[in-house]
This record gives sequence, structure tokens and C-alpha cells, in this order.
Amino acid sequence: MKKISIITDSTADLSKELLEKYDITVFPLHIHLGDKEYADGIDITPEEIYRWSEETKETPKTSALSLYDAKEYLKKALEKGEEVICFCISEEMSSCCSVMHMAMMELEVEDKVFVVDSGNLSTGIGLQILEAAKLAEQGLGAGAIVEKIKLMQPKIRSSFVVDSLTFLHRGGRCSGVAALAGNTLKLHPCIFVLDGKMQAGKKYRGKMDKVLLNYVEDIKPELAAAKKDHVFITHSGCDTELIETIRKELESLNYFENIHVTQAGGVIASHCGPGTMGVLYVAE
Repeated sequence: MKKISIITDSTADLSKELLEKYDITVFPLHIHLGDKEYADGIDITPEEIYRWSEETKETPKTSALSLYDAKEYLKKALEKGEEVICFCISEEMSSCCSVMHMAMMELEVEDKVFVVDSGNLSTGIGLQILEAAKLAEQGLGAGAIVEKIKLMQPKIRSSFVVDSLTFLHRGGRCSGVAALAGNTLKLHPCIFVLDGKMQAGKKYRGKMDKVLLNYVEDIKPELAAAKKDHVFITHSGCDTELIETIRKELESLNYFENIHVTQAGGVIASHCGPGTMGVLYVAE
């Protein structure tokens, strides 16, 4: 039996290749389109979400998994590993972490299961998972790994630029976006995670190709001092050429060992909308 089993909710946005490489199990959160409910990454795609929202002019809703499902995933993880580390999207954004805590207590496995509030979203969670997997390979126990992850969390830089304010405004989950939405200018705000919450930062104007290059230019000083092992370009269905342009910008730094390109899943897509892209990394 494997010593440590790592599981995460579907907002971590890690690619299939990374999930398989590090043997990570994903459990889905839920997406509600009107009166219909779907499991993220299983029976709904971001493209279907965008199409429904455009047709209905409504905002998708999202929710955590049920307590029953949480217990089932923990039981399966315990069959696979002696200890379990479960990563969840920030408690400020979802009740997922609380549900997993309840499942752990009802199963009476507090000595074997460690539920981690990532304080983050998307590949801001993924960065923590990759670090945990590396530490597990080095032979550390789950408790020691979680302590190191907690020290790492304040250094994670998660930000992204949105093409449209519509989804964020409708969802009401990002501080400062409501005020921006009334602006008649075409704005592309940089959204960043601080203390587990989404906040609106610098506001860019113009076409997204120029905006994203300016965004990368703005964060280059910190990128040059980031941890070298992983950097993510995470997007919600952006144009292939635009993704490649940003990847080449990061490549030109001749710094990162691994530049990962991942597409956001349904939950993240429901809140950020199409055309969103961000660069996520860990500051030293």
C-alpha cells in the first residue's frame, strides 16, 4: 500500500498528465445550470457552461460535494494509502473544506486524514499538490508535509486577467468587480487571490493579446525570483496562438524548469468566464 494518498477537488485544474504522473485523485464539485446539476469534469464542459449562460443570460451556480460523497472518496483514498492529504479550494470561496472535515470526523479517521484549506483556487492549489507529492516521494509523513505546505501558502502567487467582467460581476465573488462593471470602457482587470479571497487589481485596457503581454511584463520582476520548478499558464479556453505567445514569453526568461499549460475546469470557468488567463507560481 502506498504510504500517502493525495486527493483534491476539481478546482485544482491540473492536467490529466500531471494527475497521472503524481497519482492524484480528483473528486468533482458541482455546477448548477438552472434546475440541472452536473459533476465538474465528468458530465459538463466549460464550453457547455458558456453556451448555456449566453443563451439564458444567467450565471452558473456551484456547490461542494455532498457529505455522503465526501465520505466515499475518503474511504477509497484510505484503501489506497496509509495516510490521506485532501486539498480543497479556499474556505472563503466554498464549503468543500468543511464538508471534508465533517466526513473525516464521521469516519473517525482524524489520525489518518489531513484536510488542507488551500487558501487558493485553480493551479494555486495545484502548486501545493505538486509540492506535497514531491515531499511524499522523499518519504515525509502527511503531518510533516502539511506543515511545509502551510509555510508555502503565503508565497503562492495566483492571478489572472479576465476578458469580460460579466461572469465575475454576476457571481459576486470578487471584491471590487461590481464597481468596475459600471465602467463604459473596455476593462480587463487583473484578479488576484489574497487571504483566500479574489480581489480586483490593476485594470488593463485594449485587446487581450496586448493586455496579457503587459500583464506578464508587470510580473516579470517577481517571476525572476520565483521558485524554478513549476510555473502555470492556466486559461479558460483562450486562443491557441495567444497561449503560445505567453508560453514563449515565459520561456524567454530561461528560468523555469517546467512551464505547464492547463485549462480551467467547470467551476473556475463558471466564475471567471471564457478568455481568462493567468500565470501562477511560488515566490521564493
